[in-house]
Parts: sequence; structure tokens; C-alpha cells
Amino acid sequence: MKKISILLLLCGAIFFTACKEKTIAQEVRVLTPQEFKDSIENNPEIQLLDVRTPEEFAEGHLVDAENINVMESEFLTKVEKLDPEKPVYLYCRSGRRSAKASALLKEAGFKEIYDLQGGFLEWESNGYKAEN
Repeated sequence: MKKISILLLLCGAIFFTACKEKTIAQEVRVLTPQEFKDSIENNPEIQLLDVRTPEEFAEGHLVDAENINVMESEFLTKVEKLDPEKPVYLYCRSGRRSAKASALLKEAGFKEIYDLQGGFLEWESNGYKAEN
């Protein structure tokens, strides 16, 4: 009986530790264009990512955004250069690719991830500034 109790205790500790490690990253927060705009304007510590193709990026992007295409096989290698302790704000054209990128960043251990609801299309439809 004593051995079973010790075994259960150890299994519980291992399970708790494994679950705790998986919850290091927060849930991804999806922000409206207004919330996104307010956040990136008032936070110099952010890392702003445009996860679209280089061609889409060249047609227009948010000021100070870095382009790392989520569809490239080197996406994870390129985001390793970012600081997982600093907030990451990301967007794509409509929100699908940024959702994929958010999941990859979360899996890679990034702690604060913010996704632009509706992507660049929604940003522009609200009349916010973009660079070409």
C-alpha cells in the first residue's frame, strides 16, 4: 500500500509539472483594430510582425512591422531571433495566417501574443495608417 501511495504521488507531481510547463504562454488575445492600434502606439517594447508574403508586405504594412512569412519553412527559425519575453503583436491579411502564426509562437514559448482581428483588411477599412 505504501508503494502505491508513493507511486501515485510521483505520478501526480509529474503530471502537475507537465501541465504547468504547457501553460507558460498565455492564451492568444485577439484585439480589435482600435485595441491593436492603441496597444502598439503606447508600448515601445512590442515586436510587431506581419506574417504575410513579402509581396503583400510590399503593397502596404503597419509602420515598424517586421515581415516574417508564416508559410515559409524557415518561419520558426526566423522567429527564434525575437525575444519570447516581450509582447508580440501580429497580423496577416484577414486573420487566418496570423492565427496559425499565433499557435506556432505559443508553442515556441512566447508569453504575450496579440493578434489583429480581421487582419490588415480590417485595419485599412477602419482608416488606420499603413506604409507602402
